Amino acid sequence: MSSPIIPHITSEIGEIEAVILHTPGPEVENMTPGNAERALYSDILNLPVAKEEYFQLSAVLEKLTKTFQVKDLLTEILEDKDIKTSLVERICTHEGVLNIKEDLLALDHKELASQLIEGVALKRDSLTTFLSDERYALRPLHNFFFTRDASVTVFNDVMISKMANKVRERESIIMDAIFTYSPHFKTSTINPMSTWHVGEETHIEGGDILIAREDILIIGNGARTSTQGIDFLTDHLKKHNGKKHIVVQQLPEAPESFIHLDMVFTLLDKETCLVYEPMIGHENNYATILMTIENGQVVSISRQSGLLQCLERLGMKLKPVPCGGDDLWQQEREQWHSGANFFAIAPGKLMGYARNVHTLEALQKEGYSVIKARDVINEKINLDNYDKFVVTIEGSELPRGGGGARCMTMPVRRKKVDW
Repeated sequence: MSSPIIPHITSEIGEIEAVILHTPGPEVENMTPGNAERALYSDILNLPVAKEEYFQLSAVLEKLTKTFQVKDLLTEILEDKDIKTSLVERICTHEGVLNIKEDLLALDHKELASQLIEGVALKRDSLTTFLSDERYALRPLHNFFFTRDASVTVFNDVMISKMANKVRERESIIMDAIFTYSPHFKTSTINPMSTWHVGEETHIEGGDILIAREDILIIGNGARTSTQGIDFLTDHLKKHNGKKHIVVQQLPEAPESFIHLDMVFTLLDKETCLVYEPMIGHENNYATILMTIENGQVVSISRQSGLLQCLERLGMKLKPVPCGGDDLWQQEREQWHSGANFFAIAPGKLMGYARNVHTLEALQKEGYSVIKARDVINEKINLDNYDKFVVTIEGSELPRGGGGARCMTMPVRRKKVDW
């Protein structure tokens, strides 16, 4: 095995060197229309189609960088009996199902990894379980293919997310185990779930955290990330040397397509960002707040006139590209299907959904070539021949889960950007 990767992210756009993915599996189908809302879905997915679309994302990334799959990493660490016992005990205790602990420990490491993700069927061996409407003793992790949410690399550390919804907490527990035990990574982790003074009101998820520059974080404050969660991360950043700026952007609690900041704002290159204009480009009631940390304390905190204006004040002047183009109707339609959620492979080199045609037209006006993922996979296109591009993946099913290319990628390491 090669030397372990040391996580390091100082921007959203630096050339990607390692990324964690999770190909959607049976857990995506292990739901019904009746429990889809509980699983945080607005609809149920067609798994074969979703897997084909996801293949386009993963296959392109495999050509460009080092990729890891969550299930493979989990399977590998579960080969160690002590790790297996510790993780099973933690999950069963956390979810109140210690009665199935011995059954899980009896599984081999491959089957155990599958069941921890895909769900553990409820045994109908008692009157209570026989009459229960539940299908699973451990519910499937329907949302795990959005690997961005459960953990996030923040500079030289990996923060394990404290999820806003209990149905996703096992994702964080699994990612914590991976970064703690996997020989592929040499990691320092920050985990609010393991911090004694952190309460129920504290939640913070990776989709709300954008590393803009070595000294700037942008964090969304909304349905998935609370002010207490931002304070938790702020307290950790006080330990860093030098000055750090935290730009907090408040988000509406609804609609559900606004669940994270990266659904309305992503960074594309050193000069350009993609925005949902009604939220980011127009004056509204959602505050932008700038916090500055220096010498281990918050030295200033103030309201700003807007996200883009605040970043310009900090030396990041960005040209906004509108999700959905110039028409409000199309902006609303395409934002709903993750039209503002793009993933930067390197500065000006992006991935996103092909369905958001008006967004792609707006990017073309900024000099981006639009390239089909299949043409990259089949080697009809050499990406080295393009300075600025967006690789498009088909997106009829994956967006139904509530996220795009950025949501489906958890970068572990990026190259530094020469600003």
